[in-house]
Amino acid sequence: MNKRIINVLGVLALITVVTSQVLAKEITVRGRLQPTVESGGWLIATPDKSYVLLNANRFTNESWFKELTEVEATGETKDVMTIYMQGTPFEARTLKAVEQGQAVTAPPRSATRVTVAGDSIVQAQPDTAILTLSVVTQAKSAIDAQQENARKSDALVKTLKTAAGANAEVKTSGYVLQPMRVYRENQPPTITGYEARNSVTVVLSDLTKVGTVIDAATQAGANDVSGISFSLRQDRPARDEALRQATREAMSKAQVMAQALGGRVVRIVEVQEEGTVRPIPIYEARMDTMKMAGASTPIEVGTLDVTSRVQLVAEIEIG
Repeated sequence: MNKRIINVLGVLALITVVTSQVLAKEITVRGRLQPTVESGGWLIATPDKSYVLLNANRFTNESWFKELTEVEATGETKDVMTIYMQGTPFEARTLKAVEQGQAVTAPPRSATRVTVAGDSIVQAQPDTAILTLSVVTQAKSAIDAQQENARKSDALVKTLKTAAGANAEVKTSGYVLQPMRVYRENQPPTITGYEARNSVTVVLSDLTKVGTVIDAATQAGANDVSGISFSLRQDRPARDEALRQATREAMSKAQVMAQALGGRVVRIVEVQEEGTVRPIPIYEARMDTMKMAGASTPIEVGTLDVTSRVQLVAEIEIG
C-alpha cells in the first residue's frame, strides 16, 4: 500500500515538473507597443492577443521604445496577476524594434553626465540719475553757521525743484552742525568756529537735465557736489535677457561636448541659477564747483552691465 502511494506521488511530481517546463517554454511575440491603463505599464498587442510586459522598465530607455512601435520579443508567459489584466503576463528576455519587416537590434549605448556653466553680460542704458549736493557754511558761532546754512539751503531746494522738474524727487539726505577744532601739541583742542552741512539728494528720470541741475545748484549756493550715480530702476527686462543668454550658452556647451563624444544630449538633469548681478551704478568723481562763469557741466551717461551665470547638468547618450 505504501509503495503504491509513493508511486502515485512520484507520478504527480513528474507531471508537475513536465507541466512547469511546458508553461516556461520560451515563445516569440511580435506586435505593437501600447501603454496600459495602469500608469507606467506597457503591453505588446498582437493580432490575436495582448501580452503585458512585466519588465518593461528594462527597455524604456531605448530610443525606439514608444507607442505603436512594432517590436519582436522572446520570453516566457507568467502565471501572475496584474491589476487590470489587460493581457497575458509576459517577461521578455529580449525586445527589439522591427523595421520594414526586419528585426533591428538597437546598438549598445551608454550615458554620461556633464556639468557646464554659461555666463552672459547684457548692457543697458541707465534710466535714473542720483545727485547729492550740499551747502556748507562756517561761522564763529553755531547759530550764525546754522542760520546762514538754512537761508542758502532753502534757496537751493527751491532752485532744484524748478530745475529738475515736477517728476524729480528732491529730499534732504543729511544735516550736520559741528565745531571746528584746532589741535596743538600738549594742549587741549580749541574750538575756532562751527560748520553746518545740509545735503540734498535729487533723483532724476530725465538724464538730459543732469548738467543743468548741477549748474543751477551751484549758482543757488551749493558748494559741495559729492558725485553722481546712474542706475537702472526698471532692470527686470535686462536681468531676464542676461539669464536667457547664460542658459543658451550653457546648453550650447553641453551640445558641443555631446557632439565631440559622438553622442547627443538626451535630457537636462538639473539647472541652477548661480546668480544675476543687478546693474551696478556708475559713479562720477566728485565735482569741483569752482567753475568758470558761464561754463556748462558736461555729463556722459554711459551704460550699465547686467551679468548672469547658469550651471546645468546634462545627460549625454553615447553610442
